[in-house]
Amino acid sequence: MAADTLKSTTGAGGGAAAVRRLLLDNGALTALIVLVVAMSALSGDFLTTDNLLNVGVQAAVTAILAFGVTFVIVSAGIDLSVGSVAALSATVLAWSATSHGVPVVLAVVLAVATGIAAGLVNGFLIAYGKLPPFIATLAMLSVARGLSLVISEGSPIAFPDSVSHLGDTLGGWLPVPVLVMVVMGLIAAFVLGRTYIGRSMYAIGGNEEAARLSGLRVKKQKLAIYALSGVFAAAAGVVLASRLSSAQPQAADGYELDAIAAVVIGGASLAGGTGKASGTLIGALILAVLRNGLNLLSVSAFWQQVVIGVVIALAVLLDTVRRRAGATPVAAGTGGGKGRQAATYGLAAVVTVAVVGATSFLHGGTSSTANPKVGLALSTLNNPFFVQIQSGAKAEAKKLGVDLTVTDAQNDASQQANQLQNFTSSGYDAIVVNPVDSDAAGPAVRAADKAEIPVVAVDRGVNKATTDALVASDNVSGGELAAKTVAEKLGGTGKIVILQGQAGTSAARERAEGFAKGLKAYPGIRVLAQQPADFDRTKGLDVMSNLLQAHPDVQGVIAANDEMALGAIKALGSKAGKSVQVVGFDGTPDGLTAVGNGTLYASVAQQPSELGRIAVDNALKALQGKKVAETVKVPVKVVTKENVAGFSG
Repeated sequence: MAADTLKSTTGAGGGAAAVRRLLLDNGALTALIVLVVAMSALSGDFLTTDNLLNVGVQAAVTAILAFGVTFVIVSAGIDLSVGSVAALSATVLAWSATSHGVPVVLAVVLAVATGIAAGLVNGFLIAYGKLPPFIATLAMLSVARGLSLVISEGSPIAFPDSVSHLGDTLGGWLPVPVLVMVVMGLIAAFVLGRTYIGRSMYAIGGNEEAARLSGLRVKKQKLAIYALSGVFAAAAGVVLASRLSSAQPQAADGYELDAIAAVVIGGASLAGGTGKASGTLIGALILAVLRNGLNLLSVSAFWQQVVIGVVIALAVLLDTVRRRAGATPVAAGTGGGKGRQAATYGLAAVVTVAVVGATSFLHGGTSSTANPKVGLALSTLNNPFFVQIQSGAKAEAKKLGVDLTVTDAQNDASQQANQLQNFTSSGYDAIVVNPVDSDAAGPAVRAADKAEIPVVAVDRGVNKATTDALVASDNVSGGELAAKTVAEKLGGTGKIVILQGQAGTSAARERAEGFAKGLKAYPGIRVLAQQPADFDRTKGLDVMSNLLQAHPDVQGVIAANDEMALGAIKALGSKAGKSVQVVGFDGTPDGLTAVGNGTLYASVAQQPSELGRIAVDNALKALQGKKVAETVKVPVKVVTKENVAGFSG
């Protein structure tokens, strides 16, 4: 009787309970399905073949990094160094193959060996040095990034053509990065589920002391685990550099956080003992879908960071609820749940296709807007100069009846490549790009050229690609003016330092060329030091503070933009405008205010609002088939305290 009663009770709620259990046991998969359906409903551009392939490409690097991090997190560790190790491995490959003539195959082996070496150092410090994983890998993060900058001398290195094909497509449509991601995912799943070291990861993560007492050589296993993470980081670095056609010493900065987020979103626990490769892949896809969809919906770049942070928090909260509700994720390598897991993924695919197919009718009959769609891809909006470019572009777009979408790459060349791909796959009528790096923007601009989308570059040129126009200040003549201004202020003799811009950008290169040309006319001016500060005010402050320790007798500073100049002024303190004369470049509002105050002697003003206005105007002309000049130079002007009041910008 009791048994019969129990059966009937269970059966009554069996269907609802099964669905609830299915959702709880597959929280990340449920979240991915909801996101795909939501983005399909909100944007008619999301559910296209080109865009879905873009999502795969944009998830590839994060996913490959995250597969390696999965090994570490399953074993209750953490690896903060994977982004820097990826950049170092790619730099070693490019440097050895192009600068030293090493055969490409051997260069690839060296890149992988670099990743393994970094992982082994991490493992040794943790297993034998007894350092906490957070500290050991944080140290490696700094060391690997520093070595990447040392080897490359701070400049991007062109990638060998034979390896750059990893960033191409097979058959003209299937992206190679997606194939590499799938292969690395299968390898990760095999390691976790079918190997001795995989079982060791779960044992160590579940209870390290129990694993040791059971005869497991925990220290040696940790060496192997972190070495594996290094291998996957090296693979991710090669794929990323292949996409950008160059090894960027600052590439993958912050990617370790995305990798860790993908693993945790995918169901792994930071406490160790649980996690699987399929979950990590789903986590990486969630991040990629989210970023791609928000770009397509023209969500502000600032709000995108907020939304992504909230989604990560909700995903982890869902995982916590799932665990408290008694959900039982199947760990890789355990035999019982494989058939059920495959059935779950199959059911999820069917449900997604059905719902997405239904929502696609929402966009089937909609007509496209009559206004031209133009995408503006800015290198950063964390700099007043580029904010002014945006303002000028928006004002001109409103005047001309153009729908303008602005993206912020946050000085990440890979992120900008993703944004340019989104513009291309979404069928934008024209693109305006301010490259983070002139070489790295090339492949994405070539794809836009292939799609016959007009591209206009603003402030910085694009290498190895065709643009309809380059709208920029004459950086070389501007650099000469800056050198002449500081030299004449010092009476033709004196000691100066130069703060250089971000390595690899045409603006930094051309301004440096102008500084050098201008100073040739003043042999009495001695350059004590030249250091990059990456167009950043904080870095300008730090670099200038360091230079003052070595050169306290400096009399002048030339900075490649106003932001670095303002940082230098902060470092100089009361010396600025008195014993030390500082000349900036750009004519930003903060820079002009400093000129008026007398702390900044002069700024070579570019009129950034005018750059944005002219760029949008030329993009529309190119779209309409009108003739545009290949290079449009916006005149620069030296602004000092005497004429700053009359300068409009």
